[in-house]
Amino acid sequence: MSIELPETMTNEMRTLLEGLLQRDVDKRLGCMGRIAEEVKEHPFFKDVDWKQVYLLKLTPPLIPPRGEVNAADAFDIGNFDEDDTKGIKLTESDQELYKNFPIVISERWQQETTETVFDTVNQETDKIEQKRRAKFKQNNIYDDEKTSDLILQGQLKKNTGTFGFSWQIRYTKLYPNRLELHYEKGDKDPEVYTMERIEHIDSKECKGQKTITIHLRGGNEPRLMLSPQDEVSWIEWKKALYDTLVASQQHLTVSEKASKIYGADVSSTATPNSNSTQQSSSGNYHNSSSSGGALGGNKKTNITAGTLQD
Repeated sequence: MSIELPETMTNEMRTLLEGLLQRDVDKRLGCMGRIAEEVKEHPFFKDVDWKQVYLLKLTPPLIPPRGEVNAADAFDIGNFDEDDTKGIKLTESDQELYKNFPIVISERWQQETTETVFDTVNQETDKIEQKRRAKFKQNNIYDDEKTSDLILQGQLKKNTGTFGFSWQIRYTKLYPNRLELHYEKGDKDPEVYTMERIEHIDSKECKGQKTITIHLRGGNEPRLMLSPQDEVSWIEWKKALYDTLVASQQHLTVSEKASKIYGADVSSTATPNSNSTQQSSSGNYHNSSSSGGALGGNKKTNITAGTLQD
């Protein structure tokens, strides 16, 4: 089927478009063996000096007037940058994605632009995080990672609905042997889930939200569904939870082997820091064992670290 083109087009433009849009790949312009040379030699480009194009010395056909913006009104260009970058934290790994990306601006200017964007985006996010941390410090919820065995902390949404999706904010802390969910105002005891009780973890998108589902063994709560505030946090939390569960499983296995071989008490292998931290917390421990988290208990248990399904 031929392509219908406006009659006002020149013959050169018509043949160029027909060649590029040819259905048969073997007859398509640029696909007959010489790739770009076929396009460059087309009559439409007969007046183009390709050497000048390569050296970036060709005068552009249109230079936008300085100080003018091609938009219907100011609202078209107003706040979309701020809205799109709100709550996003840029890291060096983001820059790696564009390391070998072809670009026509100088590397020095590109680096300067990147650093400016990093500062603009990250400074705003840092201010939000500092306000949030100050709020939780007042309620004695925030912990300093440098002075404790805390792995990760931050705000997550917990699904509290029985039949539907009802979300409530919890300030969540991940330790080597447990997961704590603190109420935002700090007026109630935290919900504590030991690693020993976690069966496996999976992640999926549910009703437009990326969620992390923690499947539990025993108790009245079969699973715990959490939803981070953005995709970056979602990736960070699911990796931290999975790695912590695997490490806890390996530690428990080693402790059980030591108990069988040497007759050592498994509960005595728990770290003092973990035990003291857990005993000082007055939270609702969702575990029938009174020992120190993932390392406690004399009974044999098998913890399966489920694969994360992206």
